[in-house]
Formats: sequence, C-alpha cells, structure tokens
Amino acid sequence: MKKLSEAEFEAKRASKQIVYGPIKSRRLGCSLGVNILPHTVKLCSFDCVYCECGFSTPEKKEGLPTINQIEQSLRNRLLELIREKNLPDSITFSGNGEPTLHPDFEEIIGMALSVRDELAPQTKITVLSNATRIEEVKVFRSLKMVDNPILKLDSAVTETMRKIDMPHSPQYNSEGLIHRLQDFRGNLIIQTILVRGEHRGIKFDNTTEEEIEAYLEAIRKIGPRQVMLYALDRPAPADYIEKVKFQELAELAARIRDLGMSIDVSVAG
Repeated sequence: MKKLSEAEFEAKRASKQIVYGPIKSRRLGCSLGVNILPHTVKLCSFDCVYCECGFSTPEKKEGLPTINQIEQSLRNRLLELIREKNLPDSITFSGNGEPTLHPDFEEIIGMALSVRDELAPQTKITVLSNATRIEEVKVFRSLKMVDNPILKLDSAVTETMRKIDMPHSPQYNSEGLIHRLQDFRGNLIIQTILVRGEHRGIKFDNTTEEEIEAYLEAIRKIGPRQVMLYALDRPAPADYIEKVKFQELAELAARIRDLGMSIDVSVAG
C-alpha cells in the first residue's frame, strides 16, 4: 500500500476522517493517526508560534467524535491493514490540537488499548500532548497507561515558554510543569522544538545558553526515557521564525546524551 507523504498526512488530519494514514514517521515508524477532536477547527490549550494547524479556535467542543465512532473507525482501519499485512508500529493520538481535551479521553484510551490488544498486539499506543492537563487525575492516569506518552517541554523558563507556546491559562508555568512531569517516574518521552523568531512584536528564543542550561537541569530532574529534539523547516503561523541549524540540535543532543538520556534529533519539514 502507498504510504501518505507528510503533506498528504496533514491534509487527511484536516479532513473528516477520525483515523488517517498510516505514514512513515521519523520518530514512530509506521504511524496510524487518530484525531479525536473536531475536524473543522483547531481545539487546543496552546497557541504555539510554530503549529502547523495555525492558531486555536476558542474552545468549542461541538463536533467531537463519540467513543463508538472512534472505536468503529479504528477497528475498521486496523482490519483493513491486517488484510494488507501492513499493521502500524504506532497508533498515534494527535489531530487538530490537544487530544486530552476530549472529555472522554480516559475511556477512549481504554478502548484503544483493548482494540490494540485484540487486533494488533505488537503495535504501540502513542499520545502527543502539550502536557497542560496532566494535573487532572484521569488524564495523568490515561497517559501512564499508554506505551508512548510524548509530552511537550519547549522551555524550562516560564517567560520564554509563554512566548513560544502561548498557553491559554495565565497561571500555566514551566516550574509547575517540570514538577508534574517528574511524577511519571521516567516513563515518558519529552518533545522539544528549538525555535527563535518574532510574533506580534515579541521576540522568542529558547536556544541561548541560559535557556539550554535551564532546559538540561529540567531534563535531569524529569529523567525521561527519551528526548525528541527537533527544529522547524516548514511554514508556521508566527510572523517570523528563523531556521535553527542542525548543528545546534546536534550540540544540544550531545549534552543530553551526557546526562545518560536517549535522544532523537530531526527537522520537522
């Protein structure tokens, strides 16, 4: 079966399909996407300057797929892939924003684990999350259940994080996030983008030595089993973003390895 290109993958994600792909992912192998958010708007608790989905729509939860719709879509697609002998390496919850905002997130993850165990027991369950809701018991419990909880940490400095991620909550801060991430006891993957530029007259840069030192200290405290570090090489909604050179990624990656961490480096094109 022909794999989707990443551009086609994003187009599918914006379509009315709950389950889309699979594609060949740099980080996850053959990845089958699941969008449990509305298909016509972005629903997120962040407004990241680099997000391929653009900026967020005010939090409207109309059009959320039901658990039954999600299960049927996932089950049908896995059965097709079984017939094609093309089961994915990962079932990946991503989509148009932050998947943990679905009010039935815990039940959806429980269902996905059950369907996976029945039809594709070797496939991993992955959730890409910005980590804004991990203080909620149900969300934290659900993320602890999946194989790959991939959680965002773009800066250990609150001021910089707020410029890059633009969280909707005025109380959200990096210090609290780092503390909560430690509760995973190392069973998580940290995802970080190195980025600098300007938006609405506000400059942002998480690549300075001060930023890197704070970030490395946060990684040491969290102790994730892996760090996914990447830079941007595609259009973004910010007014201006400078492309961070791969050499800068490689230098930070070496410092992360010195902490004894597994590290994956890529450029998001």
